[in-house]
Amino acid sequence: MGVLNVTPDSFSDGGQFIEPRAAIGHAREMVADGADILDIGAESTRPYGGMQPVCATDERARLAPVLGAVIKLGVPVSIDTLKATIAAWALDEGAAVVNDVWGLQRDPHMASLIAKRRVPVIVMHNRDTADPNIDIVSDALTFFARSLEIAAQAGISRDNIVIDPGIGFGKTPEQSIVCIARLAEFKKFGLPILLGASRKKFINSVVSSQPQERIGGSLAAHLFGVENGAAIVRVHDVKETVQALRVHAAIRNAQ
Repeated sequence: MGVLNVTPDSFSDGGQFIEPRAAIGHAREMVADGADILDIGAESTRPYGGMQPVCATDERARLAPVLGAVIKLGVPVSIDTLKATIAAWALDEGAAVVNDVWGLQRDPHMASLIAKRRVPVIVMHNRDTADPNIDIVSDALTFFARSLEIAAQAGISRDNIVIDPGIGFGKTPEQSIVCIARLAEFKKFGLPILLGASRKKFINSVVSSQPQERIGGSLAAHLFGVENGAAIVRVHDVKETVQALRVHAAIRNAQ
């Protein structure tokens, strides 16, 4: 899954793709580099804090010049949003997946929308604040159990649910590392797992680095994730990740 941030303030590439031509060009490049899915968002969720809320009107205004052209590239597009109104509009435009970074637990209309449209949803673990004293995996497992209860009550098919431990969201860097280390525990739900570790701050806690300098750390995390149950990896650096995954698969197949 290639990341397309149509935002001025995303932690890694904020402002780089706010201009529609640049955004569409970057999406086209990610598809050429091997992205199977494109995840497009217009409100930065900025893991580790500092996000600036965006009203639905502004979020839609950022997406409108870009979304249709990205959908025409021919790979499924997921809409990364907190708002059911934006998700509904994006689905009307041709988006195929909703990526809800609050796991159906923030917008009360999101679950019913997903159920009505019968589309896949990515359910991500999140917290308003990080608490270094909790068992973060236990917290996420409890969160997912609640999300799945909400989904079932709304009539969302389990076949349409992907879970995401939300690396960096409401977590300390150390807790993010723990979530990756214990990723296999999330397989208990029998659902596909998405891992989005790309360029995130936990890498800096191991090796001092700026976001654009974290390709190596991102690859390490995603390869470990694939070994331990990740079905999807959400990345900024598509070309490098595709190469790493293909070599990793070749080595595994040679065994």
